[in-house]
Amino acid sequence: MTGDDSDRRSGGGLATWTTRRWLRVGVTASLVVLTLLGVAGAWVLSRTQSISTDLVDVRSPALASAFRLESALLNQETGIRGYGLTGTPEFMAPYQQGLAEQRTETAQLTELLHDDPSGLADLKAVQDAVTSWQERIARPIAATPPGTPSPLAAGSALEGKNAFDDVRAALSGQEDRLREDRDAARSDLAAMMRLRNWVFGAVAVLIAALAALVFEGLRRGITEPLDQLVADARTIGGGDFDHPITPTGPADLRHLSGEIDSMRRRLVRELAFTEEARLRLDEQAADLQRSNTELEQFAYVASHDLQEPLRKVSSFTQLLQRRYGGRLDAKADQYIAFAVDGANRMQVLINDLLDFSRVGRLHHAHQEVDLDQVLEQTLAALSVGIEEADAKITHDPLPTLVADPTQMGMLWQNLIGNAVKFRRPGVAPEIHVSAVREDALWHFAVTDNGIGIAPEFAEKVFVIFQRLHTKDAYSGSGIGLAMCKKIVEFHGGTIAIDPDHREGARITFTLAPEPPQRPGPPTGETAARSDTEQAR
Repeated sequence: MTGDDSDRRSGGGLATWTTRRWLRVGVTASLVVLTLLGVAGAWVLSRTQSISTDLVDVRSPALASAFRLESALLNQETGIRGYGLTGTPEFMAPYQQGLAEQRTETAQLTELLHDDPSGLADLKAVQDAVTSWQERIARPIAATPPGTPSPLAAGSALEGKNAFDDVRAALSGQEDRLREDRDAARSDLAAMMRLRNWVFGAVAVLIAALAALVFEGLRRGITEPLDQLVADARTIGGGDFDHPITPTGPADLRHLSGEIDSMRRRLVRELAFTEEARLRLDEQAADLQRSNTELEQFAYVASHDLQEPLRKVSSFTQLLQRRYGGRLDAKADQYIAFAVDGANRMQVLINDLLDFSRVGRLHHAHQEVDLDQVLEQTLAALSVGIEEADAKITHDPLPTLVADPTQMGMLWQNLIGNAVKFRRPGVAPEIHVSAVREDALWHFAVTDNGIGIAPEFAEKVFVIFQRLHTKDAYSGSGIGLAMCKKIVEFHGGTIAIDPDHREGARITFTLAPEPPQRPGPPTGETAARSDTEQAR
């Protein structure tokens, strides 16, 4: 394998690392470095504390105790020498005090130097020299009766001096060694404190470098790729869907960028398809609008043009009925009656068809309409039928809406008229009109106690010319509810039969406070002019 291939494989391996893996490796490396730094710092602190404790609690107290031991031995020598030369008992006090201090200091030095073999050897040398001096000089002189000089002191002065010089030499050697140990401990402490300062300085520098490295790694590996991804997404969100997303950063962020870019490409394809579909729908909507307009005009023209021949048929059949009624046989009278009735029904159907075609064409003058007032006017127009049926009509307070007043009157007239017409035999009609505001719409309901509408006919009743009863049972052309549906939908609402109402019928519908803006239908003035021209 060549060096280039090795480098390429190594780079490819790092390129496959995810954000989680980078973070895991980074955190692990950081913890290892911090652990090593902590161990080093702890060792330095522990070593500094150990040296400081040895210096404060052992070396310095041992040297001080050696000085006190020397002072106690000097007091013994001074007291013995004075007692031996004079025999005065007062000289024994320093000697006795020196013995007590010797025991105390010796015990303390033994405790302080229990881990120091060299120090214990020096202390033993001092003790041996002191023991030799005491046995040969001090104790014999101390045993001499007081009051007279001791002959031993005068005869062995030179020997006592030599013996105590051995004590002094042992003490000097001990003190020199203790002093050297103390100075060495001080030097070690100073060196360790310098090392401590260097170690903690290095720890601070390494922590700062590690923090900078982590920050830079997060910036380059996570923050910058995310910022780039956000910037690309914002550009795309602004409408530039052709802007590509460049994958950067760890493998998972590059994968995320690739997924988002794939989603962008799918969105571009979907938008292109949607735009094409929208254009087709716009064309179809325009064709449908044009077709509806042509159909409405055709329905008007057809029904309008049928009026004249129908009037002739109706007029002449009525003339036949008046002139020859009773002169021909019964069959002829029946046939003439059928012709007259058919012509009249045809005229009613054509007039209703004209009214139906005019909804949204001729009546298109939106203004503020007080539905209470429109309902009262409708009830006045239907007063004869209402009185004959002994109907009781109540209503909630009705709102004021922006609507076409003529269409609102036609809506109430058909709904109230149907409720009165389709009553139960022998039962006075009771009709209630309710109105409730829910969110942005007004919900209305016309409830009666009549014969009702079966659920299977809930949709059929709104189809033009659809009848559920024969003309002999109930008069009408079957266009009333179809007109109501057209009026309600023209004003941005919906109409339906309430399937849960059983005692009679309940027709519910909604109206918006303001009807939706819609192009297409001509204004009332234009439609009226068109109707007039067609009538000519």
